[in-house]
Amino acid sequence: MKAKTTVIAAALFTSSAALFASGAYAQSTASETQRDVNQQQRIEQGLKNGSLTTREGAQLERGESRIDRMQSKSLKDGDLSASEKARIQSAQNREGRQIYQQSHDNQTGNPDSRSSERMQKDVARDIRQEKRVGNGVRSGELTNRETAQLERGQARTDRTEARAGADGRVGFHEQAGIQHRENGQNGRIYNQKHDDQTRR
Repeated sequence: MKAKTTVIAAALFTSSAALFASGAYAQSTASETQRDVNQQQRIEQGLKNGSLTTREGAQLERGESRIDRMQSKSLKDGDLSASEKARIQSAQNREGRQIYQQSHDNQTGNPDSRSSERMQKDVARDIRQEKRVGNGVRSGELTNRETAQLERGQARTDRTEARAGADGRVGFHEQAGIQHRENGQNGRIYNQKHDDQTRR
């Protein structure tokens, strides 16, 4: 009887540890995704108030793309180690400093220009999509690997935005290409959140 009780207790402990680890993963990944949202909001605000030019916004989107790629690579195996998390946070800290420096230099943008308005719209959509990914992580609708795939998609979108605004101007056709990519990402987020896979 004592042996049976010990086996049951061990099984309960293992199950509890797995649930705790899963919860800790979700909290950690959700916090990284929330930081992506915060930084994209700062870029959007800078474009809207003219403290960022379109070219500066594009440079910052390139940095966001690098961070999303790091997150994707780190989560691809279904786990986020302490060292991987530290590297991502270090990259996010660098990006945060870049946003601050670009927003407080002598360059100013015209928030009412068509290029800035197009970039503002694209960055606002990045924010909504990152929020949806973060919500999916917190709710358990997204597995670790699904989150990795979606962050890779976010990286591609950010990179497309960076290329479009690198010359300081986002044209109509360039934005159409960005929107096409964003529409695809939007569908992937929906499909991944509503499939049969859930985080255990």
